[in-house]
Order: sequence, then structure tokens, then C-alpha cells
Amino acid sequence: MPSVRKCSRTGCLEPAVATLTYAYSDSTAVVGPLATASEPHSYDLCEAHALRLTVPRGWEVVRHEGEFSEPEPSSDELTALAEAVREAGRSDPVSAPEQPEAAPGRRGHLRVLPGRA
Repeated sequence: MPSVRKCSRTGCLEPAVATLTYAYSDSTAVVGPLATASEPHSYDLCEAHALRLTVPRGWEVVRHEGEFSEPEPSSDELTALAEAVREAGRSDPVSAPEQPEAAPGRRGHLRVLPGRA
């Protein structure tokens, strides 16, 4: 089963095999094997984008030596996939929690002002 995670590059639908992390204090970009969990400040990359990564002048790239390979799916990925399929298959959509009603006679804090001619 291929990895559920895809390359972070816009328009790329290839499976992710590497993780890019920036160390701003050291002006370094680190490209290593795919992290076990998706991190908010890291980027998942396919093999082509991981190998072609360039950085600004003055920065260094630290790359994983060897080939990148697709990770074996973990039970966490399988569980997440199962949950996503279960949610998509629900016949009754989950409704958003009701918002408390405004005080009587009070409107929202925004109002429309007539334009000046």
C-alpha cells in the first residue's frame, strides 16, 4: 500500500519519500527520510523534488545519503485512512455546533454605512 502522504510541492501528486526541514538559525535545509508523522513546519517531498532542492546563496543543504524509499504503512496511517473513509461514507453529515443567540435587540458588531457621493 503506498504512502497516504503526498509531496508538498504545488501540483505534485507523487508519494512523499523525504522530509524537508529548515534550520533558520544555521541557514541550513535538511532533507532526510520521510518523518513518521507530518509536522507543521516540515515539508514532505517526492524523490524528484528532494533530489533537486536548491537553497538561497549562503545556505547549506544536508541530504540523506542513499536512496529514498516509500515507507511501509504504519498502523497509525492505516487507522487515519480508515477514519477518513468512515467519515466520507457517513450518510448524515456532522452538523456544526449551534452558535449562541445574540442578546435581544443587538445586532452584530459590523454594520453597513451609506456611501458618500
